[in-house]
Formats: sequence, C-alpha cells, structure tokens
Amino acid sequence: MSDEKIFWFNRHPCSEGLDEEGIREIADQMKIVEVESDEWVHRSGVPNKSIHLVVRGSLVNYLHDSQGRKIEETVLSKGSQFGILVAAQKEPIPVSVVAQEPSTLLKLDFQVALRMAAKYPVFQLNLFRMAGNQVRQLLLKERIHFQPSLVLIVNPSPVKRPLTPRLLRRLVDIGEKPCVLSDDPDWEEIPGVEHRSLIEGDRIIGQDAIRRQVTEWAGRGRILIDVHAQVDFEKLCIAFGAADLVLWSLCPGDRQSVESTLKRLGERVSHWLEKVNLVWLLDREHPTAPSESRLRGLVEYDFKVSFSEPPPTMGNLLSHGLERIIHQLRGVRIGLALGGGAARGMAHLGVLKALERNGIIIDMIAGTSAGALTGTVYSKGLDIDYSIQSFARDLTPSWMFQKLPRGNHWYLLYKYRRGQFDPMLRKYLEDSRLEQLPLPMNAVTVDLVGGAPVARAEGDSVEAILESMNLPVLSAPIYRTGQALVDGGLINNIPADVLVGKGCNFVIAVSVTSQLEQVFGSYGPGGATGKEKPPSTLQTIMRSYQVQHFNMNSVGVKPADFVISPDVTQFDLTEFTRTAELADQGERSTQDSMVEIKALLSGLDDGLFPHPG
Repeated sequence: MSDEKIFWFNRHPCSEGLDEEGIREIADQMKIVEVESDEWVHRSGVPNKSIHLVVRGSLVNYLHDSQGRKIEETVLSKGSQFGILVAAQKEPIPVSVVAQEPSTLLKLDFQVALRMAAKYPVFQLNLFRMAGNQVRQLLLKERIHFQPSLVLIVNPSPVKRPLTPRLLRRLVDIGEKPCVLSDDPDWEEIPGVEHRSLIEGDRIIGQDAIRRQVTEWAGRGRILIDVHAQVDFEKLCIAFGAADLVLWSLCPGDRQSVESTLKRLGERVSHWLEKVNLVWLLDREHPTAPSESRLRGLVEYDFKVSFSEPPPTMGNLLSHGLERIIHQLRGVRIGLALGGGAARGMAHLGVLKALERNGIIIDMIAGTSAGALTGTVYSKGLDIDYSIQSFARDLTPSWMFQKLPRGNHWYLLYKYRRGQFDPMLRKYLEDSRLEQLPLPMNAVTVDLVGGAPVARAEGDSVEAILESMNLPVLSAPIYRTGQALVDGGLINNIPADVLVGKGCNFVIAVSVTSQLEQVFGSYGPGGATGKEKPPSTLQTIMRSYQVQHFNMNSVGVKPADFVISPDVTQFDLTEFTRTAELADQGERSTQDSMVEIKALLSGLDDGLFPHPG
C-alpha cells in the first residue's frame, strides 16, 4: 500500500521539489480514497478536517447560499485539491464536493499536513500555491487552465502514427522533457525524449509495470502513452482511467469505428468522454472533416490537422493544428474577437496576416458582421492574400453602378436586397459548416424575438455570416426556428466576452470603430463644409450604425487582454474596393503592437512565447 501511495503522490503537484525521503514520509501519512461517480466526498455544513488531493478522475465543488441552493460550481480535476481552505475554518462552510467520475484521492489529516509543512518547507510552499490557485479560480475568476501531465494518444492504426513524434519534438523545442510509453514496434528515438516500449515479447506489458515506469518518470516531465485504436478494450479502459487528457487521432473514414468505441467507453464511465479531444488527420485528398455531428457530440473538443502541402488558394491554417494541440497541453487558448464596421472590417485580414507572420497561432475566433465575414473565411483556411484579392474583386461595383452618384452605396444596397452575398460566399465556403472549419469560429447575431445576442458555432457557415451582417432596414430579418436574426453589432460589436465564455484565457480584440471621424456628409463641427447634397438615406443609416458602434465599443470587448485599433477613418464604409489598403492598415497597426502583445503572452507562457526583451 505504501508504494501505491507513493505512486499517486508523485503524480500530484504537491510533491514537486520534495526529495525521496520527504515523499515517502508524507505519503505514509496519507490514505487512499476511491470514490465512484456521483459519490459524495464532502457535504455542505459538515465539519471537514482533512485535505483531499485529486490524483485520478475529477470532482465537482459546489458553493451554496444560505438556503442551501447551489450558486457556483467548479470542476476539481486531477492535480487539484479540496480542503486546504475549508479545514482551516472554525465553522463549517457551505460547500459540497461530489465525484464526477470514478476518482482516486489522497486524504491527509489537516493537523498532520501542518506538521509535514513545518518539516518540509517545499511541501508548505506547494500547499500555499494550491490554496492561492483555488482563490484565484473561485473568487477572482482568473482564467486558469489545467495542464495535463499524462496524455493518452490513440492512433488510427498500428502503422499510421503521424501525431506523437511531432508533438514530442515540439515539446522538446519549448523546453519540456517529455517521456513516452508506446506500442509502436518501429519507434524511432527522438533526442530529448525518454522512451519505453509497451511491448515485451509478443504482448503489452502489465498494469503494474506501467505504473512502476510512470512512478519512475514522475517529476521529470509530461508523460505520453501512445497506442493504436485496435488495442484491447480493457487495456484501453485502464489507460483512459489514468489519463488526464486523450487525443484521439482519426482519418475521415475512421469515424464510424471511433464512434462505436467512444460510445462503449462512455457507457463504461460517462465522464471519460470529457477528456477526449478528436484530432482529424486531413490531407490534400480529404481536406475537410466530415459534416455529421454525432461523433463531435460525444467529445469535448476537436482539432483539424494536416501535414500535407496546402493547395494554391489555401493558407497554412491546417498546419497550425499541431500548435493548437500544444496550446491545449500547455493550458493556453488564444481568442481573436473581430468587430463589425462594414468595409472597414477588411482591416481584419491584415491583422490576421501580421499575427501569422509573428508566429501567434489563434485557437478560436468570434466575429460580428464584417468580423464574422473575414473570420469565417480565414477559419475555412483560405490564403489571406487570396481572400484580399477576392473580396476586392467580388465587391467592386459593376460598370452601371460606377456611373451612378454614390454608386458604392447603391451597389451595397443591391447586394443586400437581391441576396447576392450568398452565392458570392459559397464560391469559397461551399456548403461547409462552422464545426467543420479548421479553426473554431463563432458568428454573433441578434435575435429580435428573444432580444439577445446569439453566438453561432455550428451550422451552415454562409448562413452564419449572412445572419451576423444582416443590417436592419437594408434587409429583412432572417427567420430561423423561433428566431428573427439581424446584425450582431446592435448589441455586441466586438465579442471578446464570447471567447472568454468559451474558455479562452488570452483574448485579442480588433476594433475598427474605436475612432470616429468628426464629419457626416458635408457637415462638420463648424457646420456645412461644402456644397454637396445632403447625406442620402443609406448614408444616414450607415452613419447611425457607425455612431452606435463607436459608443458601444466597450460592450463585449471589456474582457479582452489587448485591443488593436487600426485607424481606418479615411475609408468610406462602402469602399470594399480598397480592401488591400484596409488590410495594409490592419497589418501595420498589429505589427506596431507586436512587442506589447508578445510581452503579455510571455506572461501567460514564456516557453511558447519568449519575452521579446
């Protein structure tokens, strides 16, 4: 039993920095507690004088009000704790804890913990850090993500394993010292990576041997277990129970067999599937993940990755999929909020170009109106320069409109009234759905029935754009089941808050409405500035939205960590023909901000983002 306690304690952050003697002495004072799904660990109002370290599985921590109602809940995953703050109180506090899945805990009497903390200052520091993290997460609402220490990677077949070696090399590049257990008989050694085969003779080594190896590696670095999808189901269940995160890689043709296996795993333990991230392995022949949602509905998250050269009109978005997985392992999720602003929103394309050039890989986008347009096209994977040329070409007024006074305005009205945006966008997006895109995309619109913003993350990608940029007066509401949808800028023009709600812990917002030129038609602060005709009805409508966006600029953008505000006041709201110039302005503004952005990202993860200084 002592060796088992040492095994589990070694896998918890509270053991970090302790020598072998300290680990053994503290572990000897602990008790292993096994709990099943929905089993209570602690009930509200009951005195608690123990610390529980979560070493396998997960718990849910509920905070109750004076009437006993649940008012807050937090998931306590592997590597977290319960009891440091509760046990220190004289009176019971209104929190309860219940197992979310079969879990293993190490229970340590609070008074014994204090004695061990006095004897081992490193252990005391670890306890203080854990208590501090709990305060930050529960009270300050800080966006802290768990970093999995034991990752299970499931490969499509015994011979097709493109993911694990690349992940390991990248982890070494950023300063980690990962270890790997693999059943690949043709494993090629990777510098900086300690490897042990899961196969001895003609069979996979037993659970005890795996446990001894994990114990030996504990504290050295992240551990990856690399297996193929046809591994014995019971052995797969053992690996699932031990893993903090599962990366299940598959090709589009594998979806039915994977769905069947995941359903069996979910029937064994329902919360196991919350650990699973799908990794779609795509290539030039199969560049898009399947559209059906049944498989995605079983898991927590999915990535799209390709290791093939992209076609000429496509950018490198699919090749960035590997780095997004690294972000997940490091507890990083970077969001980009793109605001509305008609033609001025074309500056977003330049922002994206500058971020890519500087190696800042985005994990998720939320966009409103023009931000939904540019963000969705980018999330499809189209090359940015190709998109700039395409927008400028497709939104250039025909010769007839060019002959008319204010032809740009009439052309925009024509595009809206005649439904011309749909066929224009389908040339590039086809019938793709948002959930198929290589980069998760949220298009923000407003429902006039419910009176609230709606963030679309699923459904037809073209329809999502049309809903988000559906300007009232210029076009009728778009009716979906129980909804009447119009431009999202009415309520939330720069949806950084959507990204925070989706788990992003660093959000860059882009506003093309933060500056407002002090002129309307021929009118300025001093009165009329010329002899031009009074502004048209369309100009008045567009200016009204512009003023609204300017005054609501802080709505939605408030939780952003950094705001990029390119000066696009010299561009008319309908000048889509100047897309290239607008993109240049966005690119310059982003490049000018790059040192500050990188410095902030360095504070989030200095391995991924070394400080620019």
